[in-house]
Formats: sequence, C-alpha cells, structure tokens
Amino acid sequence: MAAQAVVAPSMMSDPESTTAKSSTTQEEEDVLPPKDFVAALPVREGWSEPLVQYKNYWFRPRLLEQILLVQHAFVPRADDIILATQPKCGTTWLKALAFTIANRSRYGFSDHPLRTRHPQHVVPFIEIPGAGPNHTDIHTLPPPRLLATHMPMSLLPPGTRSVGCRVVYLCRDPKDALVSRLHFENKAFQGTNLSMDNAFSMFCEGFSPYGPFWDHCLGYWRESIARPDNILFLKYEEIKSDPVPVVRKLAKFLGIPLTEEEESSGVAQEVVKLCSFETLTSLQVNQVGGVRHGDKFFLSNSVFYRKGEVGDWANHMSHVMGEELDRIVQQKLEGSGLVF
Repeated sequence: MAAQAVVAPSMMSDPESTTAKSSTTQEEEDVLPPKDFVAALPVREGWSEPLVQYKNYWFRPRLLEQILLVQHAFVPRADDIILATQPKCGTTWLKALAFTIANRSRYGFSDHPLRTRHPQHVVPFIEIPGAGPNHTDIHTLPPPRLLATHMPMSLLPPGTRSVGCRVVYLCRDPKDALVSRLHFENKAFQGTNLSMDNAFSMFCEGFSPYGPFWDHCLGYWRESIARPDNILFLKYEEIKSDPVPVVRKLAKFLGIPLTEEEESSGVAQEVVKLCSFETLTSLQVNQVGGVRHGDKFFLSNSVFYRKGEVGDWANHMSHVMGEELDRIVQQKLEGSGLVF
C-alpha cells in the first residue's frame, strides 16, 4: 500500500511506457538501502501511483521497500498461520473468518471483538506496519500468530517454507477482482479517475498492483499441490456459494477442527453469520474511522467493503471484455489444473 495518496498520472497501457532504469543485481539488492534499490527498478505509470517491477511483479514503491525489509527482519515460527491474498480478493472476509475460527474458544458471538474492531485491525500484515489502532509489533505476538500478506509466494520471507508455516490463500475470479480494484483505486486515492478501459488494458497485460494476477495465483496454487498440509487454496466463489463447509475445512486446516458439540450447536453457522457481508457492513466500526498504513496513509474503514457479490463484473465491463479476459487467463493457467 502506498504511504500517501497521489494524483493519478496520465494513463498508459502501452508496454513501452515502462521506464527501464539502471539494471540492478543481487549484490546491489544486498548492499543498497531498500529505498535506493527500489528507485533503480523499472517504473511504469497508469494506476493511482507509478509501480515498479521486481522479480516479475509490480508494486507500489513504498510497499516494495517494506517487503525487502521484512525479507531480513521477519522471523517465521513453525506455528504461524499466514493469510495470503491479492488485494480485492476477499482479504477482509478471510481475516474475519480465520480470526473468528481461531479464537472461538475465547470469545462469544454476542460480544465478539469483530463487533467493535475492523477485521483489518485484528490480523496484522507482515509487510504493512502499523495497520490499525493499537497495532502490536508482530514479533511480540504470542503463538500461534495469525498474520496476513499480499506478497507473492516467491517473495515470502525466507524460512516460511522450511519451518512449516501454514498458509491459507484466497483467490477470486479475475473479472470481479479487476472491478473491485478499479473502484478501490478511484475511491481510496484522491484525484484518481481511472477508466475501465484503461484498467482493463493494463490488467490484461499483467500490469497491476501485485500483478500479473495469474502469476500470483499460480505461485500459491502450485505450492498447495506440492504441500497440501501446509498450503490451503480457497476460492472466493466457493465460500460465497456454500460457506459452512469452508468454515469446517478452514478449522481443520488450522489444527482446531470443530468438535461434535460445536457441530450440534451450530458453531459453523454462527461463524458464517458473524462474518457475513451483511453483518460486518451493518456494524458502526466498519462505517466510520479507518485503517492507518504507516505514518501517512489512511484508508476509511468503509472502503474495504463494496458489494461482495460474485459476477458483478457484468455491470461494469462488456461481455466482450469479459470473454477476452477469460481467454487470457485460461491461456496463462493452461496445464496447471487451476480454473476460474
């Protein structure tokens, strides 16, 4: 996430608009301060802030600086649980579900922390410092830590694989993800007026925050096939269509399966109800206030909720565009076994 809102630059969808700066090497990455290293990376305009390219992915510069820092500073623990998503793919919902499931023995549903705290506040990001009020340094959190990230699988801090951290990855139909991304950019960043045509063109090229979209998904998908006990791959549409079985699956993956007593008393249904879009958006805490990312950037709580619908893309882009994006994604995912 950017450290401050900026006025949108002129929109560019031509790949040649990428500015190739001085090439960087692994040695420079190890020696240069993150800010200087990032400043030397290829940069391209088009979204609410210019993005830089690093190891095939596009990032907001300040966020990449943080990612490079945590590569060295973050010490993974074997019992860590990491919730991984691309932005606008159900991050807030996954945080709410995982937090409620993991802490169901501590809190009742009537006086649950989610009734007074935004889901973004209760599960801190690894690479985004100070997200929310009363933010606690993640290094001081008691085990097991419930953490979040938008980082691609290939950029997770060293050791997360070797120590056996459990990772839950949530993906979403790219058409809906793009529409949500567009609305977020225009609402969250002052002065941005990005059109669907421009956003669509850039997204289809693989140029978007944390993009290419398909590469991000594929990294976690392939790892979930190789290590199913450590990587749980979920789809937004799967939760939306039948959330109760997903709650059971998630609880089992986290090592705290629902007991027979919890099943008979309807705990899974209560989790679904508390974490539903309708319940969360009705709470005052999610209508006022905001989430602070770093020292300067502030997002209102309401910006994290829009519609939460499956298939809303059809109200914002043409079916021709939808079919074109489907074709591109299908081609990029060919042979992987992953389909949307």
